[in-house]
Amino acid sequence: MNHNELIIENANMDDVPALVQLLNVLFSIEQDFSPNEQRQSEGLSLILQNPDHAVIKVARYKEEANIIGMVSAQLVISSAQGSYSAWIEDMVISEDYRAQGVGRQLLSAVLQWAKEKGATRAQLLVDLDNEPALGYYNHLGWESSRMGMRRLMLK
Repeated sequence: MNHNELIIENANMDDVPALVQLLNVLFSIEQDFSPNEQRQSEGLSLILQNPDHAVIKVARYKEEANIIGMVSAQLVISSAQGSYSAWIEDMVISEDYRAQGVGRQLLSAVLQWAKEKGATRAQLLVDLDNEPALGYYNHLGWESSRMGMRRLMLK
């Protein structure tokens, strides 16, 4: 366990290369996505260019420069809630730093950001074959939904 002070902060454009590397890890696990550094860099940049409606939170230890975890959130309008809802994505922790509370702190920070922006619900997608992730979110109190995701590629 690392005893340095954990820092959770907003990512910036200089962080994009490190974030792309974390997404490579995540997208190698998830069956629906494949690592593509150019696309991931473009997507992360879009998030960072829209700070009123999106954020990427990163974790690093004070005495180390490397980003060890990330999570993103984007606001969508929920007609069911009559307010914003936060769409949580890209939750990944470097393997050497898992099971140390980093993910819990990242999620807490991104959910606080969402509440401050007026969101009254948060939702996320999790790969149904990723048993550790399913167990993790259950442990943190995330509820399963009867809603199933469908997708259609537009480009």
